[in-house]
Amino acid sequence: MAQPKRIGILTSGGDCAGLNAAIRAVVHSAIDSYGWEVYGIRQATHGLMARPPAALHLTPEKVDPFLTKGGTMLGTTNKGDPFAFPMTDGTVCDRSQEIIEGYHLLGLDALIGIGGDGSLAILRRLAQQGGLNLVGIPKTIDNDVGVTECSIGFDTAVSVATEAVDRLQFTAASHSRVMILEVMGRDAGHIAMCAGIAGGADIILIPEIPYTLDGICETIKIRQQQGKNYCLLVVAEAVRTETGDRVLIKDAEGCRLGGVGQYLSQALCQRIEAETRVTVLGHIQRGGIPSHLDRLIATCFGVAAVELIAKEKYDHVVTWQQRSVVAVPIEEAIFKYSAVNPQGALATTARRMGIFLGSE
Repeated sequence: MAQPKRIGILTSGGDCAGLNAAIRAVVHSAIDSYGWEVYGIRQATHGLMARPPAALHLTPEKVDPFLTKGGTMLGTTNKGDPFAFPMTDGTVCDRSQEIIEGYHLLGLDALIGIGGDGSLAILRRLAQQGGLNLVGIPKTIDNDVGVTECSIGFDTAVSVATEAVDRLQFTAASHSRVMILEVMGRDAGHIAMCAGIAGGADIILIPEIPYTLDGICETIKIRQQQGKNYCLLVVAEAVRTETGDRVLIKDAEGCRLGGVGQYLSQALCQRIEAETRVTVLGHIQRGGIPSHLDRLIATCFGVAAVELIAKEKYDHVVTWQQRSVVAVPIEEAIFKYSAVNPQGALATTARRMGIFLGSE
């Protein structure tokens, strides 16, 4: 009899809701359907650098309690490019071969990597260098992986942002304020667009559509003239200033996106008679109980990833297209980037609903 396959699974990049559902689906499908062994790699590729490799033998009993929990039971990291890994002495070192060796030390026949386009690109490069059998699962709250309609984590993030818009509306109306909600999204405005439309925002700003402060002020003034004493503005964190400068927050670890909500608040206060307040959702969008859709898609992805291994169809990523799971080459998945189409269905819907998006 042939030896059962031994597969590994890791989560890489920023966390999001639904990751545990994908891990659970992989474990159940691999063990119940094929009798394979499954090992969860801790802290993404960092676990494969450890000696011995940091891995957990996964069973249905170990993963079932995590179905409704956010984050990832395996841990993750979005730091430390293995091809230029920052060392404690300030230098960088190529540690890719350590990861490849860790894969072989665990005796893995295949590896399932759950990540966004950046993580999948790194994992594919490692797989090509070391001859690893890799299958990918897309996850990102930004929903910017081009070949899939939905990535794990996006639906929950939008639900959280929409609830925030709903809650802010009452305070905005009570105090006659302009309420600015800053949401995540890296370089794409999918969260802002979807939550803004669903929550009935008056203004939505995304990096794909330029805007002017005069346009925002005019929108607020028109509402005031109509007897509407408040305004809800949803802005993606990657939106630049009116002049095109990136807005960044500096901390001990360097610079990161953030602060555009405060920039808009200060700029509007100088131009109009309106009291403004800023709410930054930040990592709240990543955590919490995953929505039913994130659990559903994650489960479908996990089962489909195991099927690809069974067929030895490696170097592919599972995607959600027209209510079905479709496997596409990883190279294609990371090549195509999905930004909001300024003339697409959502943007058109927003404009028809009277929402100010910026320049037409």
